[in-house]
Amino acid sequence: MNPTMRSTKIRWWIAGLMWLAIAINYIDRTVLSAAAPHLITELEINPEMMGLIMAAFFWSYALLQIPAGWFADRFGQKKGLGIAVGWWSIATMAMGLATGFKSLLALRLALGVGEAAAYPSNAGIAARWFPDRERATVSGLFDSASKFGGAVAMPLIVWMIAMVDWRITFLVIGAIGLFWVIAWYFIYAENPEDHKKIDQNEVRLIRDGQAQKHGDKSVRPMKWYKLLRYRNIWAMCIGFFTINYTSYFFITWLPTYLVKDKGMDFLQMGFVAALPLICGMVIEILAGWASDRMVHKKVLSLTATRKLFLTIGLLMALCIGFAPFTESVFMTVLLLCIAKSGTTVAASQVWALPGDVAPKNSVSIVAGLQNTVSNMGGAVGPIITGAIVGATGNFTWALVFSAVLVVIGILNYLFLLGKVEPIVDEEKVHGHQAVTSGV
Repeated sequence: MNPTMRSTKIRWWIAGLMWLAIAINYIDRTVLSAAAPHLITELEINPEMMGLIMAAFFWSYALLQIPAGWFADRFGQKKGLGIAVGWWSIATMAMGLATGFKSLLALRLALGVGEAAAYPSNAGIAARWFPDRERATVSGLFDSASKFGGAVAMPLIVWMIAMVDWRITFLVIGAIGLFWVIAWYFIYAENPEDHKKIDQNEVRLIRDGQAQKHGDKSVRPMKWYKLLRYRNIWAMCIGFFTINYTSYFFITWLPTYLVKDKGMDFLQMGFVAALPLICGMVIEILAGWASDRMVHKKVLSLTATRKLFLTIGLLMALCIGFAPFTESVFMTVLLLCIAKSGTTVAASQVWALPGDVAPKNSVSIVAGLQNTVSNMGGAVGPIITGAIVGATGNFTWALVFSAVLVVIGILNYLFLLGKVEPIVDEEKVHGHQAVTSGV
């Protein structure tokens, strides 16, 4: 590539759409929480029913990660992500027409089915559309949108419900995703070479910078269960479980903790609860960029860089265990901001790893497998926290338990995660050798 020639920046337009998809993803899954008080009253839904409705999302979301990843790798991320956003947007809009418990439960399950494809598809897009030296940057960028969605969505949605009614709010929020789908089908192409607006300089920059050039339709994705033979896959799944267990505290129990244990009033809590998410959003983008620079400048190897940032991030996340032992509200909030930022430093590497280690054309399914296990942390974490709080009367030991899991995560990434390099499908290699040797 001639360094004096300017090239297009189409891949960063793609990155912008990836970021928007995750932001919309988190906004759509938040609407129900904001509307819950109105639904409980108007549709005569008791708290136990509402708990089942909220949990239903994770049942379908976690279980569909692997199939969604397989679909995206097999038929392309354009279809995979485009259909997914359209599906979950329609499910969100339909919630505005709900009449009771059964319809809300079914639509919440449908929402999880659609949203399951978002992260696996984005991981696959990052591997196809970006050189390896930008992988952590774009991974940190699109995952940061989840913090934006979590921090911004709640006050925005509460305001909309107060102004126009909860049913119209569901319709309006859901419709945003449909506009995204239209933009996606006009802007995105399955591979850089297929895009009408890209120039050859950018195509060469992308493809020459990739160890594996994903997108060859003749190569089938690896079966998901065969991936379980590799220790790096286990390390990725276990490590992400420990990260997500801690991360979900910030979008489930944090408001209650700030009010119950730290004595904040409702308005104070609303502002403070958003701070860790906002800090995490900024830090995640910076961490992804910094790790890519270190690899590109050959300061450290890819393996050493991934392990360094994962370890630093989880050491920061340990601060969650110290938060309940300070009397100062300022120090508590500071420690929680550091802890949440630490989980996002780690997440910038977590979402780069599928592109680093996946066999050819299998990035989305590796990401789906990793995210299936990680979301078990989201499914059981709030339950375990609630049980500990119920037994002890406060959050102290619940947060200490989170810190213990973080230590396990550190040890996992340091010692179970091996060399970060693409997995070679040994069966295909041996089969190819047998054919070429005439056996």
